[in-house]
Amino acid sequence: MPEILSKKVGPIGYGLMGLTTYATPPSQRQAFEVMRAAIQNGCTCWNGGEFYGAPDYNSLVLLEQYLERYPEDADKIVLNIKGGVNPETHQADASPENTHRSLDGCIAQLKGRKKIDMFEFGRRDPAISLDVAFDLIDKEYVQTGKIGGIALSEVRAETIHEAVKTTKVVAVEAELSLFSTEILENGVAAACAKHGIPIIAYSPIGRGMLTGQFKKFDDIPQDSVLFSYNFPRFQQENFKKNLRLVEKVESIAERKNCTPAQLAINWTRALSRRPGMPTIIPIPGATTAKRVEGNSKLIDITDEEMAEIDEILAEFTPAGERYPETVPVNT
Repeated sequence: MPEILSKKVGPIGYGLMGLTTYATPPSQRQAFEVMRAAIQNGCTCWNGGEFYGAPDYNSLVLLEQYLERYPEDADKIVLNIKGGVNPETHQADASPENTHRSLDGCIAQLKGRKKIDMFEFGRRDPAISLDVAFDLIDKEYVQTGKIGGIALSEVRAETIHEAVKTTKVVAVEAELSLFSTEILENGVAAACAKHGIPIIAYSPIGRGMLTGQFKKFDDIPQDSVLFSYNFPRFQQENFKKNLRLVEKVESIAERKNCTPAQLAINWTRALSRRPGMPTIIPIPGATTAKRVEGNSKLIDITDEEMAEIDEILAEFTPAGERYPETVPVNT
């Protein structure tokens, strides 16, 4: 099993984002069922955010409510929290003032029910040097035991190499899926392998595209507008082109008697066994216990099947970028 901060976690984790960010989020009862299912199925690396939802109902508020009811689950999970976005500018802000605001607020929202194992800025703030930002967190939060350690999110390889000179990097969160293989080619995965840093792979099923549930553009649920309609790969002119990859994934999944989502999730895990690759922990999200159970299933993908997928990817170029132009990436 993978380890983070010397704690064993399941080979597949869980992303909390969908429980608090939809226009109409799942009920608390449903959210609790999903979170219990994640733990029961071994998905114990949890990823949430200070800005995943409104301040009065974000990942941390939900977690505190959950752990009030199930306090015994606090030690079963390793918790990664993204923060550091300035609430006024909605931009990454690693200034001492905003860093204190963000970390103190996140810790306070949990009301002592769970220590944040990893904290990361949602994106790197280009205005503040890493040594200044991380020195503050190390001295005031890590060394005092308020949090476990520092992670990175959506960074380029150069940032990783720079960061490890300043602090111990516990993990790197990065997008990775059959639709988004950039970190395998731009040095991010290689940098993590060099420094022994696990990758927490978000959106391993391509924001739902690789589940196979979207057969046509109109199949995208209206309440997922924040996640899909604004993303270039889900725009109508790109959607049909991107279905070609989904169809090939479905074909392989059918032969293996698994779902396309299970194939996609376990493909990210299987990359870990290749030479020069770090440990990769995919963190699919889900808003139902049934979906969590499906996502948690471990599927063995043979070297021959990995080679077949390599050939498919070599001939396929996703239509549209990962994010809208207004969203910083590779920071």
